[in-house]
Amino acid sequence: MAEVKIRMRPNGPFLVEGPFELFDSQGNAFTLNPEKPSIALCRCGHSENKPFCDGAHKNCDFVSDEHPPTV
Repeated sequence: MAEVKIRMRPNGPFLVEGPFELFDSQGNAFTLNPEKPSIALCRCGHSENKPFCDGAHKNCDFVSDEHPPTV
């Protein structure tokens, strides 16, 4: 089974690496380019190309850099 990783970019998008499928709330699949090593998904809510990142986070003062809790 291929491995999928989701990485959080500081103050930016989720980067999804590996083969995956993405569906909207009605079950319709988004077309993804299988040649791309990763897909950036918007976290700031300001992208004009949602659910994909278009770099809008750079101009909307989006701040988010969560880390897992330490034990």
